[in-house]
Amino acid sequence: MADYGFLNLLSLIGAVGLFLYGMKIMSEGLQKAAGDRMRSILSAMTKNRFAGLFTGIFITALIQSSSASTVMVVSFVNAGLMSLADSMAVIMGANVGTTFTAWIISIFGGQMDVDVLILPLIGLATPFLFSKKSTYKSIAEFLIGFAFLFLGLQFISDNVPQLDADTTAFLRNYADMGFLSVCIFLLAGIVITMIIQSSAAAFAIVMIMTMKGWISFEMGCAMVLGSNIGTTITPILASLGANAAAKKAALGHLLFNCFGTIWALAFIYPLVSLVGVISQDIGPGNPINTVGNAAAITFGLSVFHTIFNIINVLIMIWFTKTFVKICNFFIKPKKKDDEEFQLKYISRGMLNAAELNIAQAQQEVIVYAERVDRMFGMVKALEHTKPNTEEFNKLFSRIEKYEEISDRMEIEIAKFLNNVVDGRLSFESKMRISSMLNIVSEIESIADSCYNLARTMVRKHDASVVFSDNVADNVDNMFNLVSEALDNMLLVLRDMENANEKEIMASYNKEREINNYRNALRAENVDNINHKLYPYEEGIYYMDTICESEKLCDYIVNVIDAVKTQTPYADN
Repeated sequence: MADYGFLNLLSLIGAVGLFLYGMKIMSEGLQKAAGDRMRSILSAMTKNRFAGLFTGIFITALIQSSSASTVMVVSFVNAGLMSLADSMAVIMGANVGTTFTAWIISIFGGQMDVDVLILPLIGLATPFLFSKKSTYKSIAEFLIGFAFLFLGLQFISDNVPQLDADTTAFLRNYADMGFLSVCIFLLAGIVITMIIQSSAAAFAIVMIMTMKGWISFEMGCAMVLGSNIGTTITPILASLGANAAAKKAALGHLLFNCFGTIWALAFIYPLVSLVGVISQDIGPGNPINTVGNAAAITFGLSVFHTIFNIINVLIMIWFTKTFVKICNFFIKPKKKDDEEFQLKYISRGMLNAAELNIAQAQQEVIVYAERVDRMFGMVKALEHTKPNTEEFNKLFSRIEKYEEISDRMEIEIAKFLNNVVDGRLSFESKMRISSMLNIVSEIESIADSCYNLARTMVRKHDASVVFSDNVADNVDNMFNLVSEALDNMLLVLRDMENANEKEIMASYNKEREINNYRNALRAENVDNINHKLYPYEEGIYYMDTICESEKLCDYIVNVIDAVKTQTPYADN
């Protein structure tokens, strides 16, 4: 180790970086290829704890990253698409699914010469990179990421230092302290995994350390246990800027892994002995006290990782409700005034799984639309509130506050969507984000129209104009039609990925009805003023109110048009 210099250290760090980069683009390639299907699987296959368990196993085995799948779960909880209890089952499944990654690393990294696979894999993927179809490009990224992962693994093995006798003796001193040594190496596994934020990379490092004889097989198993706690750092970081539900999901993941590690630590020696027996009977040999048998060591570590996670899930799956209660006890949702600016589902801290962030954005758009719908309800109430009263002034101030919040929500949601679109996304997802940007802009225009209506009422009262009974009835009828249009818009937005022809046509029909009503009232207004049924000034405020209401409905139809461009609606 005396000849191991700074350049060698940089090479080792670069090798770990290449491994992590390969894991990242492999995972993102699969997420992009799966796209909507992955979101559908996660949201549909969590009807009970066992369905959620198998969903977590399947998704994690597919995308090769328990951190990515757990962040997806946190994102779904944050977006209100998954309950905390359901998320716990999926997280448990993710821990089992990550053993699939360990087996791949063990088989390819420890027992096969990957040189013969790396360049052919990249060569196979290269033509797909130039395909016009986004799915083929995503598959190419997956294959290249797969090649980079094992190229990085090979570089890690080549660039770790060769320990001299003094260094080996130093490590042995820490490895010969009985159960205390197990705790020390478990802590080392936690720290390494927290730093690199990948249990798969940590497993690869532990495998190489054990194969090279730096540490015993028992200490390698202890580090693998530690990596199960260290990997919780990624979803914890992802949940920091999220809502209380997402924080609870991240805490549940931490508790699950901690409790599992505690019982496994208590039975570490029986578990290691069981792994030795299994490896001896069906594997390449007993990894305990083995020197030079790389196949036995890598096989044994994978068996230990798998057995621990399977037993842990079989125990903990029955305590899902208990985990939920603990999380609810420690994390209380903050009670916020509805008139404070807040984003409910999205935050900068959640940009970890680009495809899944779309679901969060969709939920936030619905919250935005519901807020603007409440704003129009205030406008209707203002019309029937006595002017120059505290109630009238307070209601108008609320409408002003809502208009300010609307402007800020538009900016924040648009920023979030622009950040998401900069990530690795499928073409379909980018089109969906483009559509949502249009929807957000139109919802803000609806809020502006609501504010304009309220200002018209204030000017009307300042001018001491009072609508006659017939005019007031017509305004109420127009407001009711607009309310119906808003209700239908919310119905479409709440299931925008599955909008059907009936709902779409209802919005268009309502818009035509409002246009016809506006035209009829405008013609009638001219006739009434000519016959001096009410003053000209009253007619001005009357038509300002009617025309602004019709303009508001135009923005509603623009929202519906944007939904249509996002997902072609199904015929009923």
